[in-house]
Amino acid sequence: MLDKVHRRDTVVDMNKLPKEKRAQILSMLCEGSSMRAISRVCDVSLNTVDKLLVDAGSACVWTWTAIDADSKLIISWAVGDRDAPTADYFIRDVSNRLANRVQLTTDGHRPYLKAVENHFGMDIDYAMLVKLYGEDVSVKRGSPERRYSPAQVIGTRTARIQGAPNAHYTSTSFAERHNLTMRMSMRRMTRLTNAFSKKFDNHCHALALYFVWYNFVKLHKAHKLTPAMAAGITDKLWSVEDIVALVEASEPKPGKRGPYKKRQAA
Repeated sequence: MLDKVHRRDTVVDMNKLPKEKRAQILSMLCEGSSMRAISRVCDVSLNTVDKLLVDAGSACVWTWTAIDADSKLIISWAVGDRDAPTADYFIRDVSNRLANRVQLTTDGHRPYLKAVENHFGMDIDYAMLVKLYGEDVSVKRGSPERRYSPAQVIGTRTARIQGAPNAHYTSTSFAERHNLTMRMSMRRMTRLTNAFSKKFDNHCHALALYFVWYNFVKLHKAHKLTPAMAAGITDKLWSVEDIVALVEASEPKPGKRGPYKKRQAA
């Protein structure tokens, strides 16, 4: 015999939620509502809310970045799915922007393996740093909140993939710290808010503007220079006005106006 709660769960799980209902749930998630509150207001189960969150997160695009540990320069960035084609595109662009052999550290995302092999071959010292995650014991086992909360990092392991990477420099800490900088600098990157990008093109444009500002305008506390200055790309401290000048230089020049034509009387 089904009680009211279990009957509701069964109906929801057997039938696909209407588009309007799914939009309502995602909107409430982005507005900061708790999963239990969403379950009550939308009259769905906690598991339904949790599954929709996972599905939506899997369908969203990722921002890929490569950062130089010394200068803190963002060498390359890309926006796309978390899949092999995007990894290949991203690593190809990274390799094209490097003049010398480097040591590369990536996280444990497996598409990196083939992409690095394709575009660097043996001309790289490459290590992969894999994080080991464990359960958050502070949250009750089996609760949706436990599944929703990020897992705790309980350790790491490194794997030499190619060349002779120095274990002392095998780290993804700079990339992870920069991810925080992005979230603090761009409202659209803040987790679980309604400030997320609504258009893919606008998202890419916002990132392009941010990376120019980060590389050429923002002074880094580590070396009191902009990353572009520290990398030797420029010896000038840029200002936002310089970015405006780039915009103006890219705008089409106004053409010569043709002769004025009088409107014919009807």
